[in-house]
Amino acid sequence: MSEQIEVRDIRPEDAGEVLTLQRAAFVNEAIIYGDPDMPPLTQTLEELQAELVDNLGCVALDGARIVGAVRARHDGDLLLIGRIAIAPDQQGRGIGTTLLAAVEQRGRDAGARLAELFTGSLSEANLRLYQREGYTESERVPGDGSDQVFLQKKLD
Repeated sequence: MSEQIEVRDIRPEDAGEVLTLQRAAFVNEAIIYGDPDMPPLTQTLEELQAELVDNLGCVALDGARIVGAVRARHDGDLLLIGRIAIAPDQQGRGIGTTLLAAVEQRGRDAGARLAELFTGSLSEANLRLYQREGYTESERVPGDGSDQVFLQKKLD
């Protein structure tokens, strides 16, 4: 990964830039699944701002530009990770791996013992990343033409 990448906490004032990033990042997923109305593409600015008020997520910055984002919530022993988004022109630089490690550490610091995330069964690059980072499949929920794959990783 580039020396220029800095990771910091995600903030409500990041919502506009994170929403733009999220939409750009999830277009490929929409194409894979044939679903232009998937939640990351239809989430409103107001919904995202509210979500960022109490969030353990992080953003990756290249200079002043947000090039990656991840959200997470602490719920008892569980760290629920979601909406990992990397700018399309920045994918392959290790930003996703860096954000996962950062948010997992935040979860540990908050007392979480297990991280959980999910992706679709057709999202092969996502599944490879999560498995490479130590996540194992915990559940598969059938859907229309694909499954939701839930993965977990112990944080101790």
